[in-house]
Amino acid sequence: MKVVVTGGTGKAGRAVVRELLEHGYDVLNVDVRRPAERSSDFLLADLTDYGQCLAALHGAEAVVHLGAIPAPGLQTEEVTFRTNITSTYNVFEAARILGLQRVVWASSETTLGLPFDRQPPIYAPIDEEHSLFPESSYALSKVLGEEMGRQFHRWTGIPVVSLRFSNIMEPPDYAAFSTFQADPFLRKWNLWGYVDARDVAQSCRLGLSAPMSGAESFIIAAADTVMYAPNAELMARVFPGVPVREGAGDHGTLLSIAKARRLLGYAPAFSWRDLV
Repeated sequence: MKVVVTGGTGKAGRAVVRELLEHGYDVLNVDVRRPAERSSDFLLADLTDYGQCLAALHGAEAVVHLGAIPAPGLQTEEVTFRTNITSTYNVFEAARILGLQRVVWASSETTLGLPFDRQPPIYAPIDEEHSLFPESSYALSKVLGEEMGRQFHRWTGIPVVSLRFSNIMEPPDYAAFSTFQADPFLRKWNLWGYVDARDVAQSCRLGLSAPMSGAESFIIAAADTVMYAPNAELMARVFPGVPVREGAGDHGTLLSIAKARRLLGYAPAFSWRDLV
């Protein structure tokens, strides 16, 4: 299968390109930045330009769309929203025009209410049934992107897989986890979650191949939290009164990956605890 990976030069993108190549995919990296090391075919293109986006996806069978401003606060709210919405619309529309077989794209955990200042979690572990509370233009762009995905699927029948990535980490990032332990409020903003870039890559590969026919959203996180303290202690101190459902144990993720496990076959393989 020929797959376009947009944003293949970024942290998640590099891992995704590598994963797909290792599993026999024909990969084209499309980005506004050239990769430091070129492992696949590469095309320099701006996805906010519809013509460039259409040309970039021409000949592909599927797309993994990671090309966007990757977090709130990196640009102004307006630039972040405009860039992310426009690029995502262009990718979905190009997929429709070109008849791609599948769209996998990067949504975000921020759709769920991060940093949980205005609205605490309704319950934990938080899952895909939880109400969406976007608190930035970045998060709002992801909520609206998911809705666009549902409508494009309704129009075309193309499966759309929206992956709500947690805070993406690479092995060198794990050295900083020791600094979180003394103060649980430092990482309460995403319920002490994270995900290894290699597990992000796994989820994207599975998103391309899992038997699916609709438009679905999936939380993608590591199997554990970033903390040594147990979940019950963390929740009682930081979010008192928020119901904690059974199943997470002492250190299991509070960003539920049960749906991704069940429908995608996602099985996170990497934990900071193995390296620190």
